[in-house]
Amino acid sequence: MKAQSGWERRLDSWLEPFIRALGRKGRDKWASLYLMGLLLPGERKSIGPISSRVAPDDDPQLNHFIAGSKWDTRPLEDVLCEKVDAMLGGEDAHLIIDDTGIPKKGNKSVGVAHQYCGALGKKANSQCLVSLTLARQEIAAPVGLKLFLPESWTSDRKRCDAVKVPREIGHRPKWRIALDEIDRVIESGVRFGDVLADAGYGACGEFRRELSARGLSWSVGIVSVQNVYSAKASSHLPDPPKKAGRPRTRAIASDSPLSAADFIEKHAAFRKGTWRHGTKGKLQADFAIVRVRPADGPLASNMQHLPGDEAWLVCERRPKEKKYYLSNLPANAPRRDVIRAIKARWACELAHQQLKEELGLDHFEGRSWFGIHHHALFTMIAFAFLQRLRLDENKCAA
Repeated sequence: MKAQSGWERRLDSWLEPFIRALGRKGRDKWASLYLMGLLLPGERKSIGPISSRVAPDDDPQLNHFIAGSKWDTRPLEDVLCEKVDAMLGGEDAHLIIDDTGIPKKGNKSVGVAHQYCGALGKKANSQCLVSLTLARQEIAAPVGLKLFLPESWTSDRKRCDAVKVPREIGHRPKWRIALDEIDRVIESGVRFGDVLADAGYGACGEFRRELSARGLSWSVGIVSVQNVYSAKASSHLPDPPKKAGRPRTRAIASDSPLSAADFIEKHAAFRKGTWRHGTKGKLQADFAIVRVRPADGPLASNMQHLPGDEAWLVCERRPKEKKYYLSNLPANAPRRDVIRAIKARWACELAHQQLKEELGLDHFEGRSWFGIHHHALFTMIAFAFLQRLRLDENKCAA
């Protein structure tokens, strides 16, 4: 029998709670083999190449375990959350919401559609996974990857049945998937100080309101045309009409909103800001920061949204580019804390890159709903294991 290396022995120990969570006897073998196949060197990390490396005589069984069976991912996701929280959780951790695209040929794989694919930087035939990543002190580990189903899929029950999409799964916008996943990781005990997201999520007023309703701090990207009011703006019922007539029941705002871009230009000045040290020195840009009330309250009589809760409006200026953000950090939050929060999202982009390049997240060739989620879950478990090894090595080197 081949002697195990140090990391292989550690992998066995790492896997124990996941194996227990799988429940049914016999699954432990396939779980261990698949995870080993993801971790070992190899250009392709789809089921066929993995089988040829770790289980050449058991390809049908391994394929059934990942792509054919319908075992529930939630028990293993709970264990993953517990492991990642032990490594990175705390009040200084960020929970980063994003999505990652997987280019695909053909139209049979579950969720595939002509949609924006971040991996290609344009619209293309692809699948899209909504991701949650826990990050602290520039170290990150994914805790959630859920497939987004376009309406072209959810409106076609026959197509969904062909790839085993559960009947209870309907169309959910990405921001709603993200909220459901946030609720799941909170229930699993993951600790974090704030939620971060790009404009794909932050531009949705309902997403921001739902985060606030959960008592969460957040810093999110927005579009430049997002309307905002001054921090002093308020809403009130209009005066009753002087002549006989029907009194108006919808409130009005005390002043008019401006787009985020116009508000920054009129009310804020740019100053240099630093968020961390990179390999080539300080990472800096020009930032303008001002308190506002986003126009995401109820509709007024003029069909404009009334002022919502107070927040920070931030504009980051670089040569030929401006980006806009909102953050509900407190009014007394130091400027540097606001800047560091909006710039902490980069950690999830690096995690996505490593999930694909090192662990084959985008190599899965099956078509089923359960298969893509089983594969994605094992890439996250493998990633978390590698992060645990790296952290322990850094401790030993210190």
